[in-house]
Amino acid sequence: MVPSRCAVLGDPIEHSLSPVLHRAGYDALGLRWSYEPRQVASGGLPAFLAGLDESWRGLSLTMPLKREALALIEHCSHRARLAGGLNTLVRTTYGWAGDNTDYPGAVAAVQEKYAAAIHHGAVLGAGATAGSTGLALVELGARSVTLLARDAARAEETRAVIAAHPSRPEVVVAPLEARPDVDALVSTIPVVAQIAPLVAAWRHVPLLFDVVYDPWPSPLMAAATGTVVSGLDLLVHQAVLQFELFTSQPAPLDAMRAAGERALGLRGPEAPEDAAPEDGAPDAALHTVLDAGA
Repeated sequence: MVPSRCAVLGDPIEHSLSPVLHRAGYDALGLRWSYEPRQVASGGLPAFLAGLDESWRGLSLTMPLKREALALIEHCSHRARLAGGLNTLVRTTYGWAGDNTDYPGAVAAVQEKYAAAIHHGAVLGAGATAGSTGLALVELGARSVTLLARDAARAEETRAVIAAHPSRPEVVVAPLEARPDVDALVSTIPVVAQIAPLVAAWRHVPLLFDVVYDPWPSPLMAAATGTVVSGLDLLVHQAVLQFELFTSQPAPLDAMRAAGERALGLRGPEAPEDAAPEDGAPDAALHTVLDAGA
């Protein structure tokens, strides 16, 4: 049986834009593959994997499975172990293999829009996405990263993940209200936490990378005066890497991005590929996306 089934797993999962992106890629290449959302709660991944037949080829993982999967899957890439979590599972001849496309996807998303040097970065939040995007900042040149978190103890695992990068960056944890002098800010916090004082404090940062992709724009993105990289940019680039791991074919990035923009109301169904996003928030239901790959 030729593998042709893929899915995104997580809890909650109904907000996921991944099926839209991957299905658009299959359509563009004429692949008769399927990709569906499946709700899998914390602790449920082993049973789900055990129930899959040989038709299944690839799985995308989002909250709360990324770090759980790392302890479960024997064959993992170096970048997955470095990032401290998996967002990708691919069936191989020796079983399921794990990878992380959030980390390189974040690097690609920034490189597409921002060419200036990054020496010092900060991350709002301290979860799994903070770890992968913090690593991306280091990969892009940051010598230091400040994790801005409400709970320093809970941020320690993420601090250790970023500090383990081979370049040995300085990584510190500071209160969410701190305002370090940085070249780039990554936000992994929900829209409801983007309160006015925080937004005002960060509006002039040279590079803002907000992992939220719906609603557009978030308060941080709407106020930003510098370069903005959005959660959709991240989602598309990590999905492109997943698509290629699943199918072993070059991913149609433009088709996947256009499908995501249409799903969020950022372009009309017949809009040309280079159409600019519409003003204002999309009509889609408001979802706060805290984990890329969802």
